[in-house]
Amino acid sequence: MLPEDEFFRTHTEEEIWQRYCGFLDLSVDEFMEIQQRLLLDQIDLVANSFLGNKVMKGNKPRSVEEFRHMVPLTVYQDYEPYLSEQDEDVLAEKPIVWAHTSGRGGKFKWIPYTERFLKSWSRNGIAALLLSSASRRNEIRISPGERVLINVPSRPYCSGLIVFRMADDFSFRFLPPPKEAEEMEFQDKIEAAFKLALKMGADFVFCAISSTLLKVGENIGQQSNKMKFSSSMLHPLVISRLLRGWLHSKQAGRSNLLPSDLWSLKGIFAVGADTTIYKNKIKEYWGITPLELYVSTEVVFTATQSWNKKWLTFFPNSAFLEFIPEDEWIKSQEDKKYQPATVLINEVEEGKIYEMVMTSFYGMPLLRYRIGDLIKIVSLKDDETGCKLPQMVFQSRINDIIDVFGYARLDEKTVWQAIVDTGVEYVDWVFRKEFEHGKPVLQLYLEPKPKENITAAKLADLLHEQLQHADPFYKEVVRELEVHPLRVTLLTRGAFQRYYEEKRKAGADLAHLKPPHMSASDDAVQILVGVNRE
Repeated sequence: MLPEDEFFRTHTEEEIWQRYCGFLDLSVDEFMEIQQRLLLDQIDLVANSFLGNKVMKGNKPRSVEEFRHMVPLTVYQDYEPYLSEQDEDVLAEKPIVWAHTSGRGGKFKWIPYTERFLKSWSRNGIAALLLSSASRRNEIRISPGERVLINVPSRPYCSGLIVFRMADDFSFRFLPPPKEAEEMEFQDKIEAAFKLALKMGADFVFCAISSTLLKVGENIGQQSNKMKFSSSMLHPLVISRLLRGWLHSKQAGRSNLLPSDLWSLKGIFAVGADTTIYKNKIKEYWGITPLELYVSTEVVFTATQSWNKKWLTFFPNSAFLEFIPEDEWIKSQEDKKYQPATVLINEVEEGKIYEMVMTSFYGMPLLRYRIGDLIKIVSLKDDETGCKLPQMVFQSRINDIIDVFGYARLDEKTVWQAIVDTGVEYVDWVFRKEFEHGKPVLQLYLEPKPKENITAAKLADLLHEQLQHADPFYKEVVRELEVHPLRVTLLTRGAFQRYYEEKRKAGADLAHLKPPHMSASDDAVQILVGVNRE
């Protein structure tokens, strides 16, 4: 029996909840005590390692205050010469496995994972599973043997490693099985998961890209009335599930199937900025609101929504957390030599935006590490759940911010939500700053869905209106300057799919098969627009 299975078998629901979700009951002072203890343990672990000694400049801080005073803020480039070579001799503890994230410019960021680190975030993953299916405190709706439909990249991406590690600690039945899924292309993996879930059922969905849940829902609906039965579908359990699904859809007054007609899920837990944007549509298709997680390759599970699926709460055992106030990180963007000040979680203010700084625990190498994310503290507590800890939402990647005339700053989440709020259905989009007759303009490249009938000028007006609703600074700057800076290019059908195919044939990794939404390169735009010219 796996270690976490045993705990579920031998303990009460209240004890299970306390083990995994008890952090939601902490006070800020209790949260800080855990942070301080784990940080001091971390300093002891890494002080004598090559990397730790190098970053801390030969110092060994004895307190949180000394640590923040003596140790400079770092970025990945400070570690890259050693981590990119997976040099284990420079580390404080030998890693069990190495993970990589996509990074920028086609280069991976490699991060080593120690055994204690894996064990810690595996429990946080089970906490997310519990919270995704709960509707109140102490409600336990999971048990060993849960069927989890997975939609994640393979190892050594972080999400692929999450699947394998959690399977070592708790008896999940992943669909498709992780070892089989690793041999499949991403699209084939989604198809295989769907076929297995038709036969075996599904209790949970773990999704790395929330928009794919919409595509699956749309495809089921579009194909349900013309569905062809392959040999794999001629199984009594599959036929029974489809018949029940069709009956359910008819009773609901719909002609097409939805995923919620086929499966009664307990929970969906997802990562990525698109989770917030698409959560209502996901609920419409799948019958349940997804639980949003804040996850990074460097720290893995950093924060999670509670059972009310509202805001996110930090895990105290993920990393030592510091926060750079917005005015400080702006200064550091303008002056690369400037060392911005930080505050701790007991000093953050409601309504303020901060850049995240994280120090690894459990012998991991990253110290006072600027991960490149901006978050917003939306409240200092959650009265609805009784949580006394600051509540956050992910705002954007720092590199994804586009400056508008030196006054407004548009991030991916704001632009994405504004595009969705226009009501125009699309395949994908790219947004960036360009220059027209020497003056800056904001250019959107968007591939509309085939049924859409809209002009570029009309979409530009709709997006201009929605951005003014979404961002008061954008509204103010366009009013003061009396400008309409938006331009739209509508891409022809299949533009992003052809981009995907071109990159795949060129040998690009999964993370680089589509262009970034914000500030895509000239080469990326030329490929997309080149399809237009064809």
